[in-house]
Amino acid sequence: MKLKTSGEKVFDVVNVGLLSFIIVICLLPLLNIAAKSFSSDAYVLAGEVFIWPKGFSVNAYEIVLGSRRFWDSFGNTVFITIVGTALNTFLTILAGYALSRKRLKGQRLFMFLFIFTMLFNGGIIPTYLVVKEVGLLNSLWALIIPGLVAPFNMIIMRLYFFNIPDSMEESAKIDGASHFRILFSIMIPLAMPSIATISLFYAVEYWNNYFEALIYITNHERFPLQVFLREMISNASSADINNMDLMMNTAQESVRGATVVAATVPILLVYPFLQKYFVKGAMLGAVKQ
Repeated sequence: MKLKTSGEKVFDVVNVGLLSFIIVICLLPLLNIAAKSFSSDAYVLAGEVFIWPKGFSVNAYEIVLGSRRFWDSFGNTVFITIVGTALNTFLTILAGYALSRKRLKGQRLFMFLFIFTMLFNGGIIPTYLVVKEVGLLNSLWALIIPGLVAPFNMIIMRLYFFNIPDSMEESAKIDGASHFRILFSIMIPLAMPSIATISLFYAVEYWNNYFEALIYITNHERFPLQVFLREMISNASSADINNMDLMMNTAQESVRGATVVAATVPILLVYPFLQKYFVKGAMLGAVKQ
């Protein structure tokens, strides 16, 4: 094994120190919120909670999880995230594969149209008018359909397909495989790292989306989880609470912290299932030229 030079050792130390500092800066606010959500109201109101709970209590979670509006918004967000991510990923794969084929007629024109939408758009008001005219107001589909394909993610997908050796496609065609057979049996398995990445991008975007919901949805029963979280942070007493006595005896800050944790943990649990696909070298040894 090659020994590291003094410069390389210093570089590693600086990198580790810098990354550790960034991790601490990112984690401290989350740990503080989680600690407050599990602390009793006396310690929270006294400002004695930092990153470790004091006077362990789950009253805040009983309030949040006992709210009917929380579960309504949670179900809406799960639907939006699952359906939106599936449709976005599927269409992104189709568009990326088609535009990665050199024989596609009008390839440059299609790429120009995709890239054009990254630089220019109609704006909020024209988009709202389109959504209104097609009858999507107060519908969860208004948060899915308007942005079914993200051009940036499509470009990532296209570049990944483009880098797959042509010899794999040619050998499949010799065996009589169609374009769809090549896509689903060869291209998609090889592109799973990229697909997992853009799927996570889409899922996080849908899970955290609230601005479009504020524009297109006025029915409280169809609000996504992030809008419920926004209302709880603004005024915790605005939620539909079943146990008002418990609410009166629990610090508002603890309730807000519990809402943040309840809205964040589900999407965090998705990452471990996709982590195995974030491995480079998926095609190593697949083709020898």
